[in-house]
Amino acid sequence: MALYAREFFVDHLKLPFADAVVVGNSYYATPMPGGPLRLRIEFSRTIRADEYDGLRLATIHQDGGELDAVALRFEDHRTFEHRDATQGCGPSHSGYGTFYEFRDRPDWVPWEGAHTNGLCAAIEQYTSVWFPGAWKTSSPSRTAGRTARKALPRPSAPSGSRSR
Repeated sequence: MALYAREFFVDHLKLPFADAVVVGNSYYATPMPGGPLRLRIEFSRTIRADEYDGLRLATIHQDGGELDAVALRFEDHRTFEHRDATQGCGPSHSGYGTFYEFRDRPDWVPWEGAHTNGLCAAIEQYTSVWFPGAWKTSSPSRTAGRTARKALPRPSAPSGSRSR
């Protein structure tokens, strides 16, 4: 639980798939209900223990196994650019564009401060290839707000007769 994978995939990335579950550190979804293809997203490890530098997306056929996979690096999608800049960490520094899992600190969220707009756009692009039409963006809620003036009524439909 030290990666807080459920919170990252469901709450932070806000992936739009209704038929989805987080198992361990992986996110599984069936973007096209009733179809044979599944989507798996997991954290991508580096060569160092407990260090992650991106996400790995895979399209899996329920009978045929993995069909395709792609790695989305945090650095390429500027996920931790702000965090690293405020810490004075540049591309030549160890830890740039990555996060570490500290299992002895269960209260610490390792991906805190992640900006996920770039990742979300890349995930949406990937899913549009394998699961066309499955990415459902939620429409902004329409809350009543203050207006400077009342809205004018809709004009009535023109009648059958013409006027000059």
